[in-house]
Amino acid sequence: MRQSDLRLRQVHLDFHTHQSITGIGKDFKPEEFADTLEKARVNSINLFARCHHGYVYYRSKAFAHIVHPHLEGDLLREQIKALHARGIRTPIYITVKWDQLTADAHPEWRILDENGVPRGTPLNAAGFYRPLCLNSPYVPWLKSFVQDVLDNLPVDGLWFDIVFPDACSCRFCRREMIERGMDPANAADRDRLALEVIDRFRLDMTCFVRKTNQDCQIIYNAGHVGPAIRSSVAAFTHLELESLPGGGWGYLHFPVTARYARTLGLDILGMTGKFHTSWGDFHSFKNQAALEYECFTSVAQTAACSVGDQLHPDGKLCPHTYRLIGSVYRQIEAREPWLTGAKAATEIGVFTPEEFETHMSGHTGISRAVQGATRILQEGQHQFDILDSRANLNGYKLLILPDCIPLAPRLARRLEAFVSKGGALLLTFCSGLDPEGRDFALPQMGVRFLGEARFEPDFVIPEGALGAGLPDTEHVMYRRGAHVKAVGRGKVLAQVVAPFFNRTWRHFCSHQHAPSSRKPVYPAAVRNGRVIYLTHPVFEGYALHSPLWYKRLVLNAIDMLLPEPMVRIHGPSTLTSSVTYQRKERRHLLHLLHYIPLRRGEAFEVIEEATPLVDLPVSVKVAQPVKRVVCQPEGTELEFSSSGDRIEFRVPALKGYQIVALENRSA
Repeated sequence: MRQSDLRLRQVHLDFHTHQSITGIGKDFKPEEFADTLEKARVNSINLFARCHHGYVYYRSKAFAHIVHPHLEGDLLREQIKALHARGIRTPIYITVKWDQLTADAHPEWRILDENGVPRGTPLNAAGFYRPLCLNSPYVPWLKSFVQDVLDNLPVDGLWFDIVFPDACSCRFCRREMIERGMDPANAADRDRLALEVIDRFRLDMTCFVRKTNQDCQIIYNAGHVGPAIRSSVAAFTHLELESLPGGGWGYLHFPVTARYARTLGLDILGMTGKFHTSWGDFHSFKNQAALEYECFTSVAQTAACSVGDQLHPDGKLCPHTYRLIGSVYRQIEAREPWLTGAKAATEIGVFTPEEFETHMSGHTGISRAVQGATRILQEGQHQFDILDSRANLNGYKLLILPDCIPLAPRLARRLEAFVSKGGALLLTFCSGLDPEGRDFALPQMGVRFLGEARFEPDFVIPEGALGAGLPDTEHVMYRRGAHVKAVGRGKVLAQVVAPFFNRTWRHFCSHQHAPSSRKPVYPAAVRNGRVIYLTHPVFEGYALHSPLWYKRLVLNAIDMLLPEPMVRIHGPSTLTSSVTYQRKERRHLLHLLHYIPLRRGEAFEVIEEATPLVDLPVSVKVAQPVKRVVCQPEGTELEFSSSGDRIEFRVPALKGYQIVALENRSA
């Protein structure tokens, strides 16, 4: 698949259907089905060959025994034929690790925990979450099914689902660990093999598919994309980021994963859902403003869009669902000339702690430190990517190491070279320590590590440029920081002030913690040239408590290291911005969004309406001359002025989402 082939307006049509339900596809009408999708401006849709229940939805001769017992007609084949006639792509969905039929028929293929107990849904509980081991004879069986699909259906793409690592103690995994000198009783060895098994499966399955089909899209979905994917990224044609606001992901998951995934060299797609909660929420509907926000956020981060739906067993699409999807996709379609081929323009790289975690995260797991960093930078209108230690650092002006990024020798050398070439660093708390946690690995930091701080909490008195916008008095720092000493040319920017004592049964004060003793004890912030170090875990703290002074300290430190940021906007912190660039058209695009998620219920955030803004002053730094500033797709030209390489203008009205094109060509 060529990168330009990724369609921007997609649907993922779930179809997990129990064997007791009759009349599967009985109301399916090919032309009605295709017409509904075409009117909703959908140009690619994932359709089901085999679901989590284990059933097949086309008339397979080789796998007739697992065709759904109540399938009427040849549903998948008829769906594909009708949609291809309209130019709509139809990647084919195949479940991988969750398959109730196969798990029941072959319990010896199931993943076992360290005690030999099958993982997943208990025997007498509802659910098909009984993962199969991809180091077992299940894989040859799965390949035979994939071959049947390739041989008997037109294949635009293959969408393999539930392909994430699970530590396994089945006999096949234990045998491999023993043969390779690994210890099946060691959790780290089990995790290591699990990651190797997933990588091996992805790479091998792609090679297998390519023997029959050289061009189809290939995706392996794991519910999360992070640094662990890098070792098998060659198996993918693009990356799809499943990230629904419900279901455990939340509204912060996509901004983190998109900023990481787009650095891996493949096109990306953001997948949300039409559901009010998450997958399988039949007959529920997302608020239109929420779906707009989710899809507009995708394209603003250079991703295509996919909206998850679930087909009714009778094969008939819900008209209201596709009126909802169409209301958003028509807006995306109108903006496609300013979206196609666009790449992110960024100047800050934020390292993710995920790479350095010693255990496998859950399918939606992102660390608090990177959550806090993402929130602060978004609220400060900064343009940034999320990086791992193997990322290309060229082009970034500032790198941020939030709270817990250890520096092995290779990464330390890369960062030293980055600073020596004029780059800037912001590090916090334990970031910068060697992997053993003994001392800082970067001489440019200008600090020596003495251990953990003596007090929790303690206080910081903001001073000078670091304290801009904050009163010059004590500010509580809720989590224990690091005890450091400034060395060499390290200049102390702010001091830690001790409380009277730590709270214990022997001495405590008031409801929470003791007040300030007014006594400075050690540095809170140190600067050495283009490197600033803050001693507290401010990013994790912002994710937990969101103190305004944490954000202000971080943004002030960034201002000191990056005095001319790419974007300046005088607007509320709920406004988000991103900058993309279309090389062929020679234009930068500023994407502005203002939707405010609110936690109206206990479970997750919702959006009911866009919140309009008026008369927004904007300043954008670009490296090329600008001849026109135009609101798109409306075509409204804005007056602007130039000051050096900064372009300044005012956006008269923002009603949810606006693209502002900074064009190098005259009309």
